[in-house]
Amino acid sequence: MKNHKHYFFCGIGGSGMLPLALILLDQGNIVEGSDRSLDQGRTPEKFEFLRSRGIRLHPQDGSALVGRDQIVVASAAIEDTVPDMAAAIKVGATRKSRAQLLSELFNAAACSIGVAGTSGKSTTTGMISWILHQAGKSPTVMNGAVMKNFQTPDSLFASSLVGTSGIFVSEVDESDGSIAAYHPRVAIVTNISLDHKSMDELRVLFGEFVARAETVILNLDNDETKQMAQECPQAVSYSLAHEAADLFASDIEPAPTRISFTVCDHRTGEEVEIRLATPGRHNVSNALAAIAASMACGVSLQDTAQALNAFTGILRRFDIVGTVDGITIIDDFGHNPDKIAATLRTVNHFPGRVLVMFQPHGFGPLNKMRKEFAACFADNLGAEDILLIPEPVYFGGTVDRSVSSQDLASDINALDRRAEALGDRAACGDRLLKLARPGDRILVMGARDDTLTLFARNVLEELKSRRR
Repeated sequence: MKNHKHYFFCGIGGSGMLPLALILLDQGNIVEGSDRSLDQGRTPEKFEFLRSRGIRLHPQDGSALVGRDQIVVASAAIEDTVPDMAAAIKVGATRKSRAQLLSELFNAAACSIGVAGTSGKSTTTGMISWILHQAGKSPTVMNGAVMKNFQTPDSLFASSLVGTSGIFVSEVDESDGSIAAYHPRVAIVTNISLDHKSMDELRVLFGEFVARAETVILNLDNDETKQMAQECPQAVSYSLAHEAADLFASDIEPAPTRISFTVCDHRTGEEVEIRLATPGRHNVSNALAAIAASMACGVSLQDTAQALNAFTGILRRFDIVGTVDGITIIDDFGHNPDKIAATLRTVNHFPGRVLVMFQPHGFGPLNKMRKEFAACFADNLGAEDILLIPEPVYFGGTVDRSVSSQDLASDINALDRRAEALGDRAACGDRLLKLARPGDRILVMGARDDTLTLFARNVLEELKSRRR
């Protein structure tokens, strides 16, 4: 795509919008935007960061859409009734979805690496990016989360990179079906489970995605991707359980804040030891996927291990906010049953009660996955653990709100685990402070709401203040 186009991002603060806006800005384009969160005064530091990069921000009232030369970019969640979109239609501006624009950039790259799957995309993308960066490969990166390794005081929202090599690494989203627009050279599918679409729809989307790739990387530890591997014998496979996989992890030694393991490349017999600063067996799996993708770009197994030993993680992915009086607060993106279960399995590997504040990421997902959420928490919470649930995140728009957090709490209690549905997050915070005792781990979980991190930090500060 040529430089010096004029882009306007409606919802520029979104996790999928912000990095794309920064990529276009760094490629020499004019970038402006608006956001409902900006108008509502939420996450001001994010918008100050965007302004500091030279992006002009506007109220989301349509006043900034003035000409046909503007290209208006919006996510699938932005409705045509939003004033900016109505104004774009009125002035005849070109409109593109976030996924459409990203796929155009991705497909134009000489070497495109698409990271797909229900869970693990952001971490795997971050790992690949760090490995390639450390190997001098200079990738362009589009991630849906902040990569800690690339954070600096001047770039706290480091969810993108612009490189010079022609390698483009990106998360690829199946939730809106846009995965169908991507044509990867290297395709990774980390796992497939129920989330935004039915399993039948997901099988078609992911199956067609890997069919378009030159190199396919698949996880043998997930039933769905294992079946894909059987149907795609040329795929590079990885596993923690199946020794026949091309990349196999063994000697796994978990610790509360890290995990160590050995990787064997059965294609060559080479082995390396890795010590990750991001705990959990699911991160061993993510690391194997990242190793496979990086090796497809010419990085040696030894160099991938060296980079992963210095990988510091992804914001809001088992992000330890702090510990006070033996109580540890962890900020986590867990929002679907697979992600929640992976995080709970990680903390359950070590003794101590678990207190969870889980904010559902929308009324729609709560309605769709109510049964699966209940089963997930019932299976992964202990008898002494306590789950607190405020109402789902809601920033406006039309949505069926007939299923509430109280419904989910009732389901979980019926399965003999303890859940409390409270009116809002403030009530959850007060309850956490009353419940917390030394040895507890407090998990703050949810998606689509950047203020969850602030909530976690406030819980830590309140716990500190009660010592005084």
